[in-house]
Amino acid sequence: MSKPFDVCIRGGGVVGRSLALLLARERLRVALVARPVPDADLAVPPPQDVRAYALNSASRQLLESLRAWPDAASATAVRQMLVWGDDGGQLDFSADGGSGAALAWIVDVPALEQQLAEAVRYQPQIEIVPASVQAALSVICEGKASSSRNDFGAAWTVKSYPQKAIAARLLSDLPHSGVARQWFINGEVLALLPMGGEHGNSVALVWSVSVARATSLEKLSPEEFSAAVQLACGAGAGRLQLASNRSSWPLALSTADRWVGAGWALAGDAAHTVHPLAGQGLNLGLADAAELAAVVHAREYWRGLGDEKLLRRYERARKADVAAMGAVTDGLHSLFAQTDVRWQALRNWGMTGFAKSGPLKQWVTRRAMGQI
Repeated sequence: MSKPFDVCIRGGGVVGRSLALLLARERLRVALVARPVPDADLAVPPPQDVRAYALNSASRQLLESLRAWPDAASATAVRQMLVWGDDGGQLDFSADGGSGAALAWIVDVPALEQQLAEAVRYQPQIEIVPASVQAALSVICEGKASSSRNDFGAAWTVKSYPQKAIAARLLSDLPHSGVARQWFINGEVLALLPMGGEHGNSVALVWSVSVARATSLEKLSPEEFSAAVQLACGAGAGRLQLASNRSSWPLALSTADRWVGAGWALAGDAAHTVHPLAGQGLNLGLADAAELAAVVHAREYWRGLGDEKLLRRYERARKADVAAMGAVTDGLHSLFAQTDVRWQALRNWGMTGFAKSGPLKQWVTRRAMGQI
């Protein structure tokens, strides 16, 4: 007869697998409800996954500690970030701390998932299971479309934005030189994120547009879509050519009213989502995993894993940080969604003032890097 499980994690994405590895280090027996990650060497590869994550130094340190950080070709350092408003405003963020410092790393999703899958495969305390099993603690990491939240009575509040995000990969005729670029254009947000390593010339596109415009962009031919991107961002990133399929999803600010209860907890997108304009979604989720593992590690010897008072410590530690990031991204979205010329002048005046703010700009840069 097999040993009982201490923890059941529902969801085998990046947050779920990272949490499983963290808890396995505590010598807990973990059941991970997950589908197998596709083998990179399959004769018939799965459809191309064009997602990319911007990870800060705290997330990198966590994944390195789990031996799950991808190789240099799949984790590209961002040395500089250039941001443009729609009326002349401009910001320039650069990493401090020498040539090895980075504002963030743009990580290829399939590569990261493969690294985590390998780490899980070699961890004897983790067992992949096809369905939920009985355990002292169940953690829901199923993403924003989780079907398990209702099982535990967690209400899900959604503020839908009238926008969709379009993601794709593009090739440039110029090397990206580790520069990430972002444009706020008449209510839209377009980001080009460096990919393919230090000397690469591929970029990940994340373009937040109205639902109607997204429908129109998705119908364009590859050549027409490339021209639309080029028109939006100009020539600064070089001549761009679509090099992948396109994917899209609706945008929303979402949160669960309760993140924990007796014997259960939510983490990652199952607990919260934010607008992608700041690139902090997965950083928040990995911070959830790290905090929950830390709370479990520090628990009193007599307190069970599913003790609600114990799990409340995790909820209190994370809710404030997530709420603050949600407020920032929601406020920025609301500010830049205004198309009136008076709003354009105000926000670009604000960008210019922020660019000259010195200590404030440095503090924001360090926070984005995960150093605070």
